[in-house]
Amino acid sequence: MPRRTATMLASTLMLIALLCAGVLINVPYSEMSPGPTVNTLGDHDGEPVLQITGRKTYPASGHLNMTTVRVTSADYNMNLIEAVYGWLAHDDKVVPHDTLYPDGKTEQQSTQENAEEFSQSQESAKVAALDQLGIPVKSWVIVSTVLKSSPAEGKLHAGDVIKAVDGTTVKQPDDVAKLVTKHKPGQKVVFRIVSAKDQAAAVKANKTATATKDITITTATSDDTGAKRAIVGISAGTDHTFPFSIDIKLADVGGPSAGLMFALGIYDKLTPGDLTGGKFVAGTGTIDDNGKVGPIGGISMKTVGARNKGAQYFLTPADNCAEAAKDTPSGLRLVKVNTIKDAISDLKLINSGKTADLPKCSTKD
Repeated sequence: MPRRTATMLASTLMLIALLCAGVLINVPYSEMSPGPTVNTLGDHDGEPVLQITGRKTYPASGHLNMTTVRVTSADYNMNLIEAVYGWLAHDDKVVPHDTLYPDGKTEQQSTQENAEEFSQSQESAKVAALDQLGIPVKSWVIVSTVLKSSPAEGKLHAGDVIKAVDGTTVKQPDDVAKLVTKHKPGQKVVFRIVSAKDQAAAVKANKTATATKDITITTATSDDTGAKRAIVGISAGTDHTFPFSIDIKLADVGGPSAGLMFALGIYDKLTPGDLTGGKFVAGTGTIDDNGKVGPIGGISMKTVGARNKGAQYFLTPADNCAEAAKDTPSGLRLVKVNTIKDAISDLKLINSGKTADLPKCSTKD
C-alpha cells in the first residue's frame, strides 16, 4: 500500500476513533439556549396571558415580553462533542452542571422549586403593580413549607398564618427566622397562628380570621457548616388578598424571572393609554412586593431570544447590566432598571421618543 494512502487511512481511522470517543465520553456540563418569549399584553395558546376581572381595564398595544431560557435537564448526560459544539455556538452557552442544578438536585426537585418561585413571582408582580396604582392589598405572613422530619412537622402546616413568635408580632417573613434564631438549639419557641383552614374560610367570607392558637416547638440545630443556629424547619412567605381577580395564564414556565414583565403588563392594562407607544419592549427580572427588581440567570440568552423575536428595547436588572453589555445583540437597546417605578418611567420615555434619556447598561455596571 502506498505510503500516502496508508497515512490518509490512518488519519481517517484516528478521526473516527476520536469522534466515537467524543460521543461516548460524558462531561459534567449543561447547556443553556434562548427560550420562548411571550407578550404579557397578548395571548398565549389562544387565551390572554393576563386576565383581569372586577376592575376596568384598557386596551394595550405593543409588546411587554417576558423572556425565558432553555436548559438541558438535570439527568441529561452531555457528551464531549456536544460540549465543544455548544462552546463554539454563539447562541448557546455551556456551563458546569452544578451551576444549574446545585446540591445534586433532581429534575423533579428543580421543577418543583421553579414552580414555587414562579407562583411567588406572580403574587409579587400583582402587589408591586397595584402599589404603583395606589390600590391597597391585604397581606399576611404564612408558613410556606414545612421540612420533613423537622421539629415543625405535624405542628405547623403550609398556609398557616404566623401572627407572632414568642409574643412578638410578625410583620415580614424575615421576622420569623430572626426571632427563632434568638434561641439556642433545644430551646422552645412559641408560634401564635391562625390555621390555614380558618384563614381560607375567613378570606372566602371576606372577613378577618380571629381564632388564634399557640404552638410550642422545640428548636433543632441547623445543618449549616458554620455557626450552629436554632431552627424549626419551616420557610415563611407572604400571602395576599386582592380587591379584584388577576390571573396569569402561562403554562410550562418556571422560576421568578418574569416578575417585572408581569407587573408592567398588569399596570399597563389597568391604566388608560398605551404604556409602550406600540414599541416592542422585552425584559426580565425578579420583583418583590416593594417593587425592587432583582437579577436573574442566563441574561445573554434572554437578550438573544428577545432580539430574535423583534425586540427593540430590553429592560435589564441593574445587577445584570455588566454581563448583558458584554455581548448585546445588534439592534437591541439595553435599559437599566432597579425598580418597577424606574421601568414605568423608562417606558414613558420610550413612548414619547425621548430615548436619549434612558439609563444605559455598560460593562462597568
